[in-house]
Amino acid sequence: MASSSSSYRKRVYTRYGDQGETSLLYGGRVSKNNPHTEAYGITDEAVSAMGMARAFTEDQRVNDTLRDLQRELFTIAAELATDPDKYELFQQHFAPVTAEMVENLEKTIDSLEENFVMPTVFILPGGSPASAAIDLARCIIRTSERRVVAVKEAGLLTNDLILSYLNRLGDLLFVLARYQDRELPFERATGQKE
Repeated sequence: MASSSSSYRKRVYTRYGDQGETSLLYGGRVSKNNPHTEAYGITDEAVSAMGMARAFTEDQRVNDTLRDLQRELFTIAAELATDPDKYELFQQHFAPVTAEMVENLEKTIDSLEENFVMPTVFILPGGSPASAAIDLARCIIRTSERRVVAVKEAGLLTNDLILSYLNRLGDLLFVLARYQDRELPFERATGQKE
């Protein structure tokens, strides 16, 4: 007797979120408007924007840097998706954000800046599709940073280094976008004096 392959397939939809709730990684159901879900949801948006940048870039260093950052952001999202009461369980399965990770971002910024001269004025994003996507990811990371501040202000942040990481990551993405376009002229934003 032939069986349908669809009977063995796991469905993408669960209907569990139809009432506006979702599950944290470890521990309970919360509103989709919960500070945790806001923070890790925005972080996931940044991961996708970085994926778009990777699809556009032909620079291997930019691609590799973005890929590594995407992987780290998945871990950060998992950390943000964990109820503080379940943090020890999270640590059994994931490595939390560390000071070394923040330092590595700074080293990457310094290394990139050795290869070109940074503009000294505000510039318009859009020099290339790849840099535009990196700048989009940077803006999303700044939103993520603000959402994590809300988590902290609610007394729910288990690791303050997440904020340091996101702050430095925004800086790195700005530099990476400029590195991507280092051989292109840039458009300065209007309204700036010399």
